[in-house]
Amino acid sequence: MTHLNSSRSGAASAVIEAFQGVRGRSLELAEGLSDADATVQSMEDASPAKWHLAHTTWFFETFVLAPHSPGYRAFDDRFAYLFNSYYNGAGPRHARPRRGLITRPSLAEVVAYRRHVDAAMEEFLPGAGREALDSVVVGLNHEQQHQELLLTDLLHLFAQNPFAPAYRKGEPLAVDSQPVPAMGWVRIEGGLKEIGAPADGFAFDCERPRHTALVRDVDIASRAVTSGEWIEFMADGGYTAPGLWLSDGFARAEAEGWTAPLYWSERGGEWWTVTLRGPQPVDRDAPVCHISYFEADAFATWAGARLPTEAEWELAAADYSETGNLAGSGRLRPRPQRAATGLAGLFGDVWEWTSSAFLPYPGFRPLPGTMGEYNGKFMSGQMVLKGGSCATPEGHVRASYRNFFPPEKRWQFSGLRLAREV
Repeated sequence: MTHLNSSRSGAASAVIEAFQGVRGRSLELAEGLSDADATVQSMEDASPAKWHLAHTTWFFETFVLAPHSPGYRAFDDRFAYLFNSYYNGAGPRHARPRRGLITRPSLAEVVAYRRHVDAAMEEFLPGAGREALDSVVVGLNHEQQHQELLLTDLLHLFAQNPFAPAYRKGEPLAVDSQPVPAMGWVRIEGGLKEIGAPADGFAFDCERPRHTALVRDVDIASRAVTSGEWIEFMADGGYTAPGLWLSDGFARAEAEGWTAPLYWSERGGEWWTVTLRGPQPVDRDAPVCHISYFEADAFATWAGARLPTEAEWELAAADYSETGNLAGSGRLRPRPQRAATGLAGLFGDVWEWTSSAFLPYPGFRPLPGTMGEYNGKFMSGQMVLKGGSCATPEGHVRASYRNFFPPEKRWQFSGLRLAREV
């Protein structure tokens, strides 16, 4: 994602280019969807694709054009109510669990709304001041988050359909016949270490300030846990052994009937999973995904290990390139992680659960104004995930990035990497 340059003209040029790229990418992701595909809401946690396209547009209209472009005229004043998400400071909003009832405006009308706002933005941006440009960069990173959510929400939606339709080409992906190496361990030297995003360049407010954390020496697994290893956990009674689980986790597993990762089913003695490419055999060498924090923690206990802390994970990833099997690969599912040395697959494939709660860093300050509601008010009851997934846009993740979800959520591309005491 674009970082602002020191000069205003240079910053505006870079932001205009990024704006066009990100906005165009969202429409590419929606290509081929019917109006029904883009309207239905499969659960309260998910939002319709049409809503994602409209909400990200509302963001620019509300936080950039309305306060900074006096001549701007709204496409439809009613959209402010429909497409606000959780910003109390921006006024009343349609209830989140009822987004799937917004049958109108149609997908075509939402696309027209995007074009209206995009035209106004491209006229406004060349003369925009620093404050407005900063808001645009937040909005672009916000839209990239919704690009990932659009994919994960569509996967959940299509998985509810008895036909399990494919979002993209449904033919099975080739499975590499060479198995992944056995899990190894990489020693991470501890001490007083700096973590969090540096002061320059873009980062979300929750990634700052950079600060000192005491980290003990730790061994980090060379790759994420695979589906094959997860199957061993299942076969050993992992889902029915309360001694492996946190109390809340075991209660949730029993109440919701968890016996395997989300989207898995057994057919003729083989495990299958629903993917964005339709039903596919489980790739035993690829990282397991669609598991909750509770499941990840139970597996770590079963394996005689634990989950890494957020600081340990960030320290381990600090010297690695922020590239991997991200959404730009077009694969749209995890792939086997192989590396001759060091840590494989830190970025991409699956978000990796940590043992750390999503809490403010020392000295945390939210963004000013209504955008201060972006992250800070969710710092309760959430766990941190790191590294990005196969649905995360290229250039969107970094070692300091803090994704967060409640511990029982499973519909994201979430997996785990083990840690152990030294």
